[in-house]
Amino acid sequence: MQYAHLGRTGLKVSRFCLGTMNFGERTSPEDSFAILDRALEWGINFLDTANIYGARLGEGVTEQIVGRWFAQNPSRRDQVVLATKVYGRMGEGVNDQRLSAYHIRKACDDSLRRLQTDHIDLYQFHHVDRSTPWAEIWQMLETLIQQGKVLYVGSSNFSGWQVAQAQGEARARRLVGLVSEQSLYNLKTRAIELEVIPACQAFGLGLLPWSPLAGGLLGGVLNQPQTARRGSDWIQKNLEENRSKVEAYERFCQTLGEEPGNVALAWLLHNVAVTSPILGPRTLEQLNRAMRALDLTLDQDALKQLDEIWPGPGGEAPEAYAW
Repeated sequence: MQYAHLGRTGLKVSRFCLGTMNFGERTSPEDSFAILDRALEWGINFLDTANIYGARLGEGVTEQIVGRWFAQNPSRRDQVVLATKVYGRMGEGVNDQRLSAYHIRKACDDSLRRLQTDHIDLYQFHHVDRSTPWAEIWQMLETLIQQGKVLYVGSSNFSGWQVAQAQGEARARRLVGLVSEQSLYNLKTRAIELEVIPACQAFGLGLLPWSPLAGGLLGGVLNQPQTARRGSDWIQKNLEENRSKVEAYERFCQTLGEEPGNVALAWLLHNVAVTSPILGPRTLEQLNRAMRALDLTLDQDALKQLDEIWPGPGGEAPEAYAW
């Protein structure tokens, strides 16, 4: 396994982060435990979850599964950098969501209980909250950090200017502020190259791409058997809209002799702004196959051909659309 600093911090995390969104919803607790065990064997020390994962309102099913895995062998907790998230609706009450100090305090304590731990290594805002002032948000996080419940703070699904705004408010309070941003980023969806990636690099945030395979579209979908995922309305719609690109992409991967999913992951790892793509395996086999991407080198010609198949926005703003 390869490791990198999480943004500008001294903390080192594995180049792959194990995402757990499928645990409890599409992957059984027993299979989830097996995936977690294998991730440790591979040297993955970065684990990402969220309080809303598990598809049952307010129950935090996925966090509970991770917590039971820790409880099986308490030494595991010190082997991983544990990340979870706050923002989503966790109850029927009017304050059971978003980033008010009221909700953050309760959500943090609830996550700690479900995860069976006394601290969260990376506590991430799952979405920007336009209705709560940053002074309130950072005051609550400062309290949690002082209490030892949270070590680092990250964001998810922020725009570039929102990262800058959050950092400005944090610096005014003499806080470290955000250390990572978790964004939708893959060969197909590259909008964050305009402003989010430049903001992350300017403020020293590690970039954690989610959906690195574009929901399976970049995972060799043309040659896969009909599965529930492939047969879903969403994947079928995206496949038809991008069929020519997907066909060209899979032909290119064949010339490399590599699986499409691993090429997509390797492309992300070649980006100096990327810290750890978030894998979301449903099965142990999917996790094992993804490890090949760590040893896959794409030369400049290969990267150029991938850009031609899946063009980005043209670079950073404003040069991407102006002079």
